[in-house]
Amino acid sequence: MPFRFTPLEVPDLILIETDPIGDPRGALKEVYKRSAFEAAGIAAAFVQDNLSRSTRGVLRGLHYQLPPHAQGKLVGCPRGEIFDVAVDLRRGSPSYGRWAGAVLSDQNHRMVYVPVGFAHGFCVLSDVADVLYKLTAEYAPAAERGVRWSDPALGIPWPVRDPLLSARDRALPGLHELAAEFEYVGRVP
Repeated sequence: MPFRFTPLEVPDLILIETDPIGDPRGALKEVYKRSAFEAAGIAAAFVQDNLSRSTRGVLRGLHYQLPPHAQGKLVGCPRGEIFDVAVDLRRGSPSYGRWAGAVLSDQNHRMVYVPVGFAHGFCVLSDVADVLYKLTAEYAPAAERGVRWSDPALGIPWPVRDPLLSARDRALPGLHELAAEFEYVGRVP
């Protein structure tokens, strides 16, 4: 079950693919293997796993946490289908304010590694979707921040017309309103 690691168009975002091994009883796939991830340059120490369930049209994001609680994320969709997005928030980065997205589903077995310094969000394309996150820092409510999903400065073509949003996500600031909370220091593990 080898992993395939493909850099996305925004540096440090990595698409991860694996193929399940199946037989008439079902299937098995590796989701994370430290040695394979480290060999691909991802030396993340995961400390918390989260699972969310959402229905068609839900949009969650774009979220991040402030240092020292900033989180790297390994995101997958073991049930359903989502459009997953990450935005570079590292001041001084050649890709500051740029985003990359990928469809993740239980059919394509893709995951995305989102390092510290990126905002993350997704919208649900199937009737129901479960999203699994492995995180490099524990959830810290006081460190929660975000950027508005519909900010024209980002220009993300979300594949939902009128998404279902939380009140919090609806009120998030635009990119130009954010403080310089992350600095670009080159490639992030």
